[in-house]
This record gives sequence, structure tokens and C-alpha cells, in this order.
Amino acid sequence: MSFTVSIKEEISTSPRLRTEMIAELSAYIRNNGKITSQEIILTTENHFIVERVMEECQELFGILPEEETIENLNFSKKELYQITIKDHLEEIEKELGIVDEKGIYYDVVPKYIVDAEEEIKAYLKGSFLASGSINDPKTSRYHMEILISEPEEAVYVQKLLNGFDLNAKILSREKGYMIYMKEAEKISDFLKLLGATNAVLYYENVRIYRDQKNMTNRLNNCEQANMDKIFETANEQLKQIELIEKNDGIVLLDEKTKTALEYRKKYPEVSLKELAEIISLETGHPLTKSGLNHRMRKIKELAKHFEKRETTSQ
Repeated sequence: MSFTVSIKEEISTSPRLRTEMIAELSAYIRNNGKITSQEIILTTENHFIVERVMEECQELFGILPEEETIENLNFSKKELYQITIKDHLEEIEKELGIVDEKGIYYDVVPKYIVDAEEEIKAYLKGSFLASGSINDPKTSRYHMEILISEPEEAVYVQKLLNGFDLNAKILSREKGYMIYMKEAEKISDFLKLLGATNAVLYYENVRIYRDQKNMTNRLNNCEQANMDKIFETANEQLKQIELIEKNDGIVLLDEKTKTALEYRKKYPEVSLKELAEIISLETGHPLTKSGLNHRMRKIKELAKHFEKRETTSQ
């Protein structure tokens, strides 16, 4: 079972009041239904959604829509369930805020359908059941989307989402509009809004694990970069020392710098900070990293002098 299906199954079992049923079914039909003067046709791959819609139709309007299994033409092995509503169409469309008293289609659902916060949540739940999906955080990037065919409806659903500070955005697609979110925390908040408690726990557990893993990787990468830099610096200093020794230039250095030179040769793998601590401990003379760096600059300058002389003589 995919993560999206598990979410939809969970929220399909949640209890709701009559007004929430109206809001949810309104959103589901608006974003899934094929509406004609004779019937409303709904399709889904999930039988638990069929049961949810049938229950709402019976509870709200006392009807039991027709249900049948049809072939899925979208290259999926799963069959589709089709729900056909033929009875009390005018009553249903008006009650759900799909058409007005004159039978004219509403571009967006009337305000009275989503007048309270719980009704707004129910409308968003219906929209997600109709055409929403959320990537499994364990196997892919963070992503939630709801595909909507009509521009007015897409903008309206985005507005409802952002009323909960979810930072939802819209992209135009060939067959409609995609409302989407990519922020992990916002997707988690959306799951809470849907009332998908089990999905939230799973999502947060995976997200925390991924965040900790990413942090560990970043720290390891940072540590490796530091080690590479330490090795590169020490190797460069050893080459400078080798050049000075080759040209019998040790005598040109003061005693403190000679000590630094000898300790660098003795401990070629440590950082300047560690080398300063070693010198301080073994000689009994405190030495800071800054002080050691000053001595290493003297070694570098002398090495440059010999390098320049060799280049000139060639």
C-alpha cells in the first residue's frame, strides 16, 4: 500500500458531522465528478472511498448510488470503481453548493458550505481524497500535491490551505493545475489538518531520521574537508622545510622557528592547533596557534627565497 493510499484510508474512517459531510462530498464531487444533466459519475481506485461516498449519499440524501467496476485506462493494473448518482440530482447539487437556485454552476463553493474551520478542513479532506497525493518521505523528496482542473477552484483550494499558513503554491499543468507543497513541516501540518494521526507519526519519525542522517553526513563531510585541509597545509609546510634543508638554510632561522620546524617534521599529520599544544606541553613554553602560525610564515618566506633563487639560476 502506498503512503498516499494509507493516508486516504485513514481519513476515510474519521467521523464527521452533517455539515462536514456536505463540505467533504462537495469538494470530492467538484474535483472528481463528471456532472451532466442526467447523472454524476465519480471514479476511484480505492474501495474505501466508495464506501465513504455511498455512506454520505445515504446519510445526507437517503439514496444509494450505483456502483460498478470498470477497466482502468491509465496503464494501471488496478481496476477502477465507478459511482453513478442519478436520483435527486437537483437537490444534491444545490445542497452541496455545486449550483445555485437557478441551476447555474458555482465557480467556487459558496461561503456557507465552508463557514467554520472544521468545514474548511472537511472540504480540503474531500479535495485530497479526490485528487491528492503525498510522497512517502522514506523513499523520495518531500512533496504534496492536489490536481485540480478548473483555475477558480485551484486558486480557492490554495487560499483555504494558506489560511492555515501552509505556503501552498500553484503550477499550471497540461490537464489543469497542481497545488503543491514541498516543505516537510508544512506537509506534516497538512496531515494533522486532515486528521491523519497515524500518517503524521510515520511522517515525523521518517523526517527526524532523515534530518539526523543528513546532519551526520554534513558533519562527516565537514570533518573530512577539515582533515583534507590539515593534510594539505602540513604537506606544503614539509615541502618548504625540505627545500630549506636542501639549501642548508636552517642556520638562518631563529631558535623558536627551528623548534617549530623540528616539531612539524616530528608530527606531520596534526593541525596547527594540535601542534601548538604539543610544543607547549613538551617544551614547557606556552605557544598559541597564532604564535605557531607566525613561525610557519617565516619558514614559508625563507623557502620562497630559495625557490626564487633556484628558478633564477636555471
